[in-house]
Amino acid sequence: MKKSINLRSLAAQAVEQVVEKGQSLSNVLPGLQQKVSEKDKALLQELCFGVLRTLPQLEWLIGKLMSRPMTGKQRTIHYLIMVGLYQMLYTRIPPHAALAETVEGAIAIKRPQFKGLINGVLRQFQRQQEALTAEAQAHDSRYLHPAWLLARLKAAWPQQWESVIEANNQRPPMWLRVNRQHHTRDGWLALLEEAGITGFTHPSYPDAVRLESPCAVQALPGFEKGWVTVQDASAQGCVTLLDPQDGESILDLCAAPGGKTTHILEAAPQANVMAVDVDDTRLSRVYDNLKRLGMRAEVKQGDGRDPASWCGDKQFDRILLDAPCSATGVIRRHPDIKWLRRDRDIAELAQLQSAILDAIWPHLKPGGTLLYATCSVLPEENSEQIARFLTRTPDARLVDTGTPAQPGLQNLPAATEGDGFFYAKLIKQ
Repeated sequence: MKKSINLRSLAAQAVEQVVEKGQSLSNVLPGLQQKVSEKDKALLQELCFGVLRTLPQLEWLIGKLMSRPMTGKQRTIHYLIMVGLYQMLYTRIPPHAALAETVEGAIAIKRPQFKGLINGVLRQFQRQQEALTAEAQAHDSRYLHPAWLLARLKAAWPQQWESVIEANNQRPPMWLRVNRQHHTRDGWLALLEEAGITGFTHPSYPDAVRLESPCAVQALPGFEKGWVTVQDASAQGCVTLLDPQDGESILDLCAAPGGKTTHILEAAPQANVMAVDVDDTRLSRVYDNLKRLGMRAEVKQGDGRDPASWCGDKQFDRILLDAPCSATGVIRRHPDIKWLRRDRDIAELAQLQSAILDAIWPHLKPGGTLLYATCSVLPEENSEQIARFLTRTPDARLVDTGTPAQPGLQNLPAATEGDGFFYAKLIKQ
């Protein structure tokens, strides 16, 4: 590895790209990880995810430690100091090593004149750490969420908002989906135990296994052979509720990266599945998933608001609409969501979901099933969205998922549970 590569400076640049430029971490991080050695990839990921998870607290601390913020071209230094603070607060890296490496980061980003400043701020934090962290506990920054999202969660979940926030701030559990075409879940669990790995089943989702602690996929029995797939338990709930059958014509709309497409084919290998997504680049992941599992589906690029352009007047027995949403249910997996989303996005997303629902409904056969799903925990995208749809769609009937007064099923994220997810199962009368 080249000596000039400094892990802390890469992490600072990644966080800056997310917060200042609105880039998704999943787009930024892979390119940066290519610059570091194999053993350093995990640490780079930990620093990026960690800083984005705890951003409000780190901002508050910098406000206490510096008389004025870094602006303009010096913003990278602001994020480099954050990386230093995060290491001191949340990692087992010895403080002297964290401090030295972070100071060196200034040279890597060609700002050597700021070495003294970074050193001074981090040493000042070391001296005042106990008092500052105690003071931070009385401030709203302790929730580690932007104010607008905090307000929405409190309004939507007056009893549960604190547990939702606590789950969002944790590292996510690792859930797997056992491919029932190869093994029963319990049969595969036995193989997992033989490999020295502990797993737990889910009471509602028949293919789901949660690992006691996350591990590399290469360690999972038969991963390369398609025996098992990494997929959150709540995402698996979509196919449990959809209940696909062999011989049916099934549409997976907004299908990328293809986890639900392949789950449909595991449940009903003789089904005719069409997987559609608007994002051409993300569709490559659908092909990858189908290839690894040795499956076939018709994959198309298309906009859910204009189905005629990619399926003509074709109708389907079942439609899974995993609608574009705020992703507020998967924050623990993607902490950058807190900083990429804005309050105004929610109304725009609800409008988009509504347009897709109205456009795709005519493509469902009479007697057919549409499952509407989101990885959101906000009512505007979920129960309120479905209530409005039922009001304006006389031939739609809600089944198995709530009541017309309170439509849908809402999963909230929890430590040993799946992510935040919403489902509404609709039958065309």
